[in-house]
Amino acid sequence: MTKSSGVTFGHSAAHSHESREIGTSGIEAIDSLVGRYCRGWSLPGGFYSDPAVYAADIERLWRRGWLFAAHSCEIPQHGDFVTLQLDTDSLIIIRGEDGLAHGLYNVCRHRGSLICSQASGHAHRLVCPYHQWTYGCDGRLLACRGMPEDLDKSEFGLKKFHVRETEGLIYVSLAENPPDFESAFRVLGNAAKPQGLARAKVAKAVEYLVRANWKLVWENNRECFHCNVNHPQYIKANFDHYNADDASDRVRAEVSAVVQRSQAKWTAAGLGPTREESGMTKFPDAERNIWFSANRTPLVDGYVSETMDGKQVAPLMGDYPDPDVGTLRMRSLPNFWNHSSCDHAVSTRLLPAGPQLTSIRVLWLVQAEAVEGRDFKLEQIMPFWQLTSEQDWEICERQQRGVNSSAYVPGPYSTYKEYNVDSFVQWYMKMLTKTSA
Repeated sequence: MTKSSGVTFGHSAAHSHESREIGTSGIEAIDSLVGRYCRGWSLPGGFYSDPAVYAADIERLWRRGWLFAAHSCEIPQHGDFVTLQLDTDSLIIIRGEDGLAHGLYNVCRHRGSLICSQASGHAHRLVCPYHQWTYGCDGRLLACRGMPEDLDKSEFGLKKFHVRETEGLIYVSLAENPPDFESAFRVLGNAAKPQGLARAKVAKAVEYLVRANWKLVWENNRECFHCNVNHPQYIKANFDHYNADDASDRVRAEVSAVVQRSQAKWTAAGLGPTREESGMTKFPDAERNIWFSANRTPLVDGYVSETMDGKQVAPLMGDYPDPDVGTLRMRSLPNFWNHSSCDHAVSTRLLPAGPQLTSIRVLWLVQAEAVEGRDFKLEQIMPFWQLTSEQDWEICERQQRGVNSSAYVPGPYSTYKEYNVDSFVQWYMKMLTKTSA
């Protein structure tokens, strides 16, 4: 086993706010866990259950980076809004009169009441239900009855956070000075554009509360070692479950044939395949700080969509000329992945809800003009990813119960099949032990 590079979480490195949130004993416990981490092996159990680690995750990862929040089509018009909960922070994303998405903390500047209690809605003005302080969609305080006339309203607008929007994807950052988003803007935007996510609509959204730490959910996502036994529908459509140790000559030839057949056609349409082998795309890359990526992957012969029978079941999305476009796959740490077929897209958003709880929202999107019952049926577009998702949530909850055991000790990763899990854990450790925002 190779020890981690000697980095520590560090009491002196922690910001004063972090120190208050985590406490001295918590920082010492995290340092102990970091010291026991061995590269190429799973994390010590405390990383998945210790409240101090959870608090550190929130402060150092979730409140510092860029988070996928929603799709643009969820707030298409002025006044449309969605809310989401990140730990103790309730957030509003609302479409302003200027057409931009605005990020506002859902906390009244009078006495701190939540303003919006709905998950989504429409309001040209945000009115606090407690004492009716009233705000514009840009967060400006417009009215505050009962207050002195000389109160300077400009000093009492809603607190804001950063928002970026690219081709139907809305990202937010709670950091005062967020990391650069331009590369993600280009990569994810260019990948999403032909899918037409900015011109889509939500066909269905399903909320889950998974009894597992958010890192276990990501670790499961980053390997298909488990797919053969746990995802029978998924492996019929994809090549992810084959790796260098078990991809036979027949499988390699099949992948090569699918890629060669599609290469010229897709490239001419600006959709050239970017994943040309079996196994999972390598992601993330801690050394190069790659926290986002996108690729187009061929499906197994006979499949044009990630549906139970591989058939197209809804109108083509975006700019696609025909159904033969494989699957677009996008992902960004710490909370988003998307699989998009020719006729529908499926997005998964994670939000931590406790040391051993993850709030997960799965959305199915279709072309904006598609009419349910006429152009598509939920019972045809949903089962493939609903089954896959719920199978994964069961795996993660079982994993959480296991790592909680006093008998759990870290085990080694397979270099053939769990290279992405190892990469994710390296990225996580780098973010956790980073000393500045």
